[in-house]
Amino acid sequence: MNKKKLLWQIPFLLLLIVGTIVILKKQPPFRTNEGMVFGTIYKITYQHNDDLQNEIKAAMMEVDNSLSPYNPNSIITRINHNEDTVLNEHFLHVFNLAQQISAETEGAFDITVAPLVNAWGFGFKHSIDIDPNVIDSLRQFVGYQKIKLEDGKIVKEDARTMLDCSAIAKGYGVDRVARLLDQKGVQHYMVDIGGEVVLKGKNPRMKTWRIGINKPVEDSLSVNQELQTILEVSDVGMATSGNYRKFYYKDGKRYAHTIDPRVGTPVQHNILSATVIAKDCTTADAYATAFMVMGLEEAKAFCEAHPELHAYFICDGEGDSYEIFATPGMEKWMVKR
Repeated sequence: MNKKKLLWQIPFLLLLIVGTIVILKKQPPFRTNEGMVFGTIYKITYQHNDDLQNEIKAAMMEVDNSLSPYNPNSIITRINHNEDTVLNEHFLHVFNLAQQISAETEGAFDITVAPLVNAWGFGFKHSIDIDPNVIDSLRQFVGYQKIKLEDGKIVKEDARTMLDCSAIAKGYGVDRVARLLDQKGVQHYMVDIGGEVVLKGKNPRMKTWRIGINKPVEDSLSVNQELQTILEVSDVGMATSGNYRKFYYKDGKRYAHTIDPRVGTPVQHNILSATVIAKDCTTADAYATAFMVMGLEEAKAFCEAHPELHAYFICDGEGDSYEIFATPGMEKWMVKR
């Protein structure tokens, strides 16, 4: 009786298997688009019937035309030149979020830091000879409280105040592409622009996306890909800020590119990199920079007060070793190796 029942079920099992294979074959393919944008490399992997490269590039150019100080016709450039300009949704979103995070971090994050970044040689203008008097002079017109939005326009207390969104714009660029993919109905994707990432759904093997955090090896050419840890994550934004790629030596002293807006000088503490996972990449990008400015103890205290943020810090240790600190929320994504 059991054998007869089994024989009767075999055709249905075969039909189910064949049907599953047909359905899988009809799934859209995964595609990868790569290129250069914002002075860095992008790589976008997504599942869709159509190649969306042109629309993706157009979305990234919207961000460049709004927020790049290297673009002579961008909105931020015209603001820095004190020209009248119409603010679009991209600039307004980033500006408002930047002001909010500046207040929450008590100025550790501040997009008015541009004059100081330029002066130290890491910005969109040539550096100048730095001494304490120069720093004090520049700090007079640096500070998020000295600029505001009124009646749809940016109002400065001092015309010399300039904006630099480099610590948040790349994350926003990632979110802008992710929003485009969402609008196209894409369920599975990874958007990576220069290491700032948004992940959704599954990877091409239909498993959770895996993202590595690089070891903070001095690497100005960005060729080192040795990993410190691996995360399994999805449906989040992630960003890393570090001082191990952008730096220079002068008179035997090392100067890192992260400038503390509160004092006007490059940071000198022992954090080498800060990785943040948040609800979106714009937020993660800004806080990763803020934590690099704060230093470990201040950043740890901030994370404890903001459990919605998850962070992973790599710090200088003894000799060639590193000291690691991860928030409880971050630990759940770390792959055991």
